[in-house]
Amino acid sequence: MTRTARRTRRTRRTLRVAGAGAAALLTLSACSSSDDDSSDSSAAKSDSSAAKSDSSADKLSGTVTVFAAASLKESFTALGEEFEKEHPGTRVTFSFGGSDSLAASITGGAPADVFASASPKTMKIVTDAGNASGTPATFVRNELEIATLPGNPDRIASLKDLTESGLKVVLCDKEVPCGAATQKALDASKLKLTPVSYEQDVKAALTKVELKEADAAVVYKTDVRAADDKVEGVEFPESDDAVNDYPIVPLKDAQNTEGAKAFIALVRSAEGQKVLTAAGFLKP
Repeated sequence: MTRTARRTRRTRRTLRVAGAGAAALLTLSACSSSDDDSSDSSAAKSDSSAAKSDSSADKLSGTVTVFAAASLKESFTALGEEFEKEHPGTRVTFSFGGSDSLAASITGGAPADVFASASPKTMKIVTDAGNASGTPATFVRNELEIATLPGNPDRIASLKDLTESGLKVVLCDKEVPCGAATQKALDASKLKLTPVSYEQDVKAALTKVELKEADAAVVYKTDVRAADDKVEGVEFPESDDAVNDYPIVPLKDAQNTEGAKAFIALVRSAEGQKVLTAAGFLKP
């Protein structure tokens, strides 16, 4: 074989090896690309599944039962409607009344998810009985005001004026936060007042004035505002010594735990606080 022929064969062999190597590199590159695509696809599917799972977890449903002080009726009703709009498929039901009566109902086994009290003392009834889940949080405060007949025909200007003979004055029962706060204000002023009746909650006391069955009642400022022109409000300085804190807590035996937490979150949010302060409540 001539030198030229041998050189030609070596050149052809080199080209075949180079071609095989290039083919192998292309194959490996394709496999690597395929593996990367598969990995990216799996990650995307995993992220998608996680998002769907999170979305399902965030979706609330069912009824949220709230036991709340009577003075919260207007603002909580509005917040309940807002909650239902934000969480389609949910329903918020309320039981409003004297905080002491509500606390007794809860400790007696009444089914509820949330308790909002008008005083730490009545909340303590529930926490001491082990019916609360977690620590109660103060979400608003409230102060007293005198509710008189429209136009204030009896010219009532102070707490002392309520002690005048001939005036029919109604107070909240002393066991109710409104009544306890009123007694605290009277004690601070060293005044004695005998009402024509003690009512079981603040709304009942206010109604007596609205129906003109009483000349005046000591209620919360928020209740006077809610009554609009049906009564007239008279502020008195002693109310500064009897401001009530309002605590709220989810209950241990709640049937809708997630719904309870979400409702409380709304109450304590900027949006919830806006509704409450507009009703006359003080920030905590």
